[in-house]
Amino acid sequence: MTSDTRPSRMIRAPHLGRIAPGLTSLLKYQRLDLPWDLRAGLSVAAVALPVGVAYAQLAGFNPAVGLYSSILPLLAYAIFGTSRQLIIGPDAATCALVTAAVAPLASGDQQLYESLSVTLAVLAGILCIGASFLKLGALADFLSKPILVGFLNGIALSIILGQIGKIFGYSITMGGIVPRLTEFIEKLGLTHWPTLAVGLGTFLVLLAAPRLFRGIPAALVAIIVAAIAVRVLGLEGQGVKTVGDVPAGLPHVRVPQVPLALLPSLLGDAAGLALVTFSSMMLTSRSFASKNKYDIDADREFAALGVANIASGLSQGFAVSGADSRTATSDSTGGRTQLTGLVAAATIAVVLLFFTDPLRYVPVAALGAVLVKAALSLIDVPSLRTIYRIDNREFALSVLATLGVVAVGAIQAILVAVVLAILRFIRLVSHPKIEILGEVQGLPGFHSIERHPQAATIPGLTLLRFNAPLVFFNAPYFKRGVMAAADAAGPSLKWLVLDMLPITLVDASGLYTADEVADALRERGVLLAAAGRQTEWRLWVESRRRAPGDRKIPFYPTFGEVITAYQSMQALRSESP
Repeated sequence: MTSDTRPSRMIRAPHLGRIAPGLTSLLKYQRLDLPWDLRAGLSVAAVALPVGVAYAQLAGFNPAVGLYSSILPLLAYAIFGTSRQLIIGPDAATCALVTAAVAPLASGDQQLYESLSVTLAVLAGILCIGASFLKLGALADFLSKPILVGFLNGIALSIILGQIGKIFGYSITMGGIVPRLTEFIEKLGLTHWPTLAVGLGTFLVLLAAPRLFRGIPAALVAIIVAAIAVRVLGLEGQGVKTVGDVPAGLPHVRVPQVPLALLPSLLGDAAGLALVTFSSMMLTSRSFASKNKYDIDADREFAALGVANIASGLSQGFAVSGADSRTATSDSTGGRTQLTGLVAAATIAVVLLFFTDPLRYVPVAALGAVLVKAALSLIDVPSLRTIYRIDNREFALSVLATLGVVAVGAIQAILVAVVLAILRFIRLVSHPKIEILGEVQGLPGFHSIERHPQAATIPGLTLLRFNAPLVFFNAPYFKRGVMAAADAAGPSLKWLVLDMLPITLVDASGLYTADEVADALRERGVLLAAAGRQTEWRLWVESRRRAPGDRKIPFYPTFGEVITAYQSMQALRSESP
């Protein structure tokens, strides 16, 4: 009997690992990790509780909804994710995107607003899972670091201006960063001073807590102090608004219902939300995986994020992503495995079941202060400085991404960021650097004569490097570059040789263009040759039934063999009468 079941287990185990890699890791759990994961899980929950309440406030929900979004998503990611430490939950940028997408569609109807938000999370989750099946994990690399930095800087400004009115005690109704700033300034005379005192006091606690209460999350300390102040000083009676009653109990799992006419709009918003949340999550998970020397799978991470968002939506939560601060808390307190997230989820569930009464005294101004502090941490000025030093054009892209959020709002800014990424990609690949190569004494190989003015070239022979694939959108640029190099070489040019190593792909347009260039050079008495990828090129030609004898471009394995062939031919010519 044992011999019959063992093979089936061996078959099922790899299959389970492909579908639920986190569960596979949990099934191999080492007891030595338990004390560390318990401590880290409790620490993560201590951060997630006040932050979850604050982000629910940001997204326009009952505070309990922020906690709903921190239970089942953590469970889902622990089963399906590949990172040992990533904590999934609400984050500031995601909440801002949800609000920007759903508020215009709900038109003030709170019940519709909640249904749309839940549906948005489910749709984003489905799109993430679909993207995983299509192996689109590489999308994490598509939004470059400068564009993401600029986008998050814009989101941070939007959050700050959305919460600052709550700290001053009056509402700000306008949308967009500039209109909000204008309205905020115009209403300064309406400041509610007790509310402002609570907000500023919360800021002071947030700044002092890390020094006075080491090991305890500053947000948790600030919320507790603010709630005690409201209760002891009777600040509710002085007009300080609080979150009010928080319903006890765990969320009910149910399928959301929304008008079908709104689904097309939600689907577009869900696609943008999926792209941004996945890119943000991958930045976090990759950084901690690199720090702790383990690998993650981008495509499986896409699926895990999708399942987490569906779990959040079905449990009446909103869209979630990787949470930087909570993941950092897990790492700093010794979290070693996915069990950390399960402990945090269980702790939050216990609070929802038995300890919701104290939450009713939490002042809205304190939550606003926590959110502003979180938004300030999103503003990444050091990275901007570094990007500027690396490439001022990349810096300009980052600033444009920020201005996109300011000018058109968060959701539309996603499109701006994607367009900027596409334009940047096209610019890099359509106009790659074209270099003339020579030999440098003391350095092996061949090098750009632009970077090495002392490089020696061979009379009548030009070695040229085109640093990109040769495809339809850069083929005309390739032709212009090669012909310009031929013109610069003058009438003494006999051979022009392409370095094929950077040319990783040649499509139909590229092949036709290469033939046109070979013909044009031949009319001048110049041979177009190539070095490198000889076998690859031969197999490519044969697979397309193009007779090798008809090739217009002779191929050589290396530059060295090209030079030998050229010098031999020149010697023969000089010897002939």
